[in-house]
Amino acid sequence: MLHVAISTSVNQRGKSGVATYLFGLIDGLLRGCPEVRLSLFGLAGDRTLFARWLDRADWQEVDEFWRPAGRDILWHQLVLPRRLREIGAEVVHIPSYRRILARPPCPQVVTVHDCAAFQLRGKYDPARMAYGRHVVPRLARCANQLITVSHATARDVETFFHRPAAQIAVIWNGIDHARFRPPVAAELEAFRVRQQLARPYVVYLARLEHPAKNHLRLIEAFERLVEARPDWPHELVLAGADWHGAAVIHSRVAVSPARARIRTPGFVEPADLPLWYAGADALVYPSLFEGFGLPPVEAMACGCPVVCSDRGALGEVVAAAAHLVDPLAPDSIAAGLRAVLAEPSAWRQRGLARARSFDWDACAAATAAIYQKAAQP
Repeated sequence: MLHVAISTSVNQRGKSGVATYLFGLIDGLLRGCPEVRLSLFGLAGDRTLFARWLDRADWQEVDEFWRPAGRDILWHQLVLPRRLREIGAEVVHIPSYRRILARPPCPQVVTVHDCAAFQLRGKYDPARMAYGRHVVPRLARCANQLITVSHATARDVETFFHRPAAQIAVIWNGIDHARFRPPVAAELEAFRVRQQLARPYVVYLARLEHPAKNHLRLIEAFERLVEARPDWPHELVLAGADWHGAAVIHSRVAVSPARARIRTPGFVEPADLPLWYAGADALVYPSLFEGFGLPPVEAMACGCPVVCSDRGALGEVVAAAAHLVDPLAPDSIAAGLRAVLAEPSAWRQRGLARARSFDWDACAAATAAIYQKAAQP
């Protein structure tokens, strides 16, 4: 068995895309890759997030002192190499490029989810932008193998990190098909009652982040739909936790002429996520940039038609199963919604078929093969 250590600290208490990736990958590795033995390095407060796997994986606890981002970076550089030597790890997997080890004591595999720091001005605070643009490309030279979650991100890694294509493996994310599926009618009706969803709605499921997630242009597109057709029945649900720039989004909603029909329910509990998708007449996802974009795939698996930005990896991921729009043009977003809502059944069937392409077991098997490749002398 190949002893692989995975760093799990960049999961934001389970409320991030990296967390979804970690949970799906670990589950797939432990279910279908018996040739891999796992040690999980995780913060003490995150242990419960990984409890379901600790009968089959070794838990290496990290003190909560190291949770803040700056300290976590130091821990990875100063402490983790020693601990990897102590447990005899043969490969270390860093699932976020912001924690790449400068001097790994064993072969290092790194997952790059996106190169947003290079693509979007103002995506992060100045310190994080500088770290992503100037430090990470140098650290990337210390990785034996790089995994990207899309071909679009692989091209960005070649361009911005100056890494050869032969060192980059493209492995798509998966989704949990047991969770993301069309629900039974009674389950969906109970959810509608609980959430007081008396009207049909379209939903954008993403953290409230400005400008990257492009909420303001979506609000403008929704206003144009309502203005053009006052009897248009739908509400707009902007579901997700507040993030960088959220105050700008809330302020825009407050002055919108359609504000009575715009909801911001906040962070969505994981158990409710498939129901928000399945209950919607459409998911609209006008993000300015994504390295993959899980929500459109999750929505399609739940039978929800999708209107999607054509930027970053999104066009690659959804292919012809979603209506692609220009996220910089509110009229294009509005037209996409009109088109999908006029023909929901056809888009629903395309989405269900496309969603079957994304599977965590396949992701885990391909990742295990990269571990073996990295470990070769």
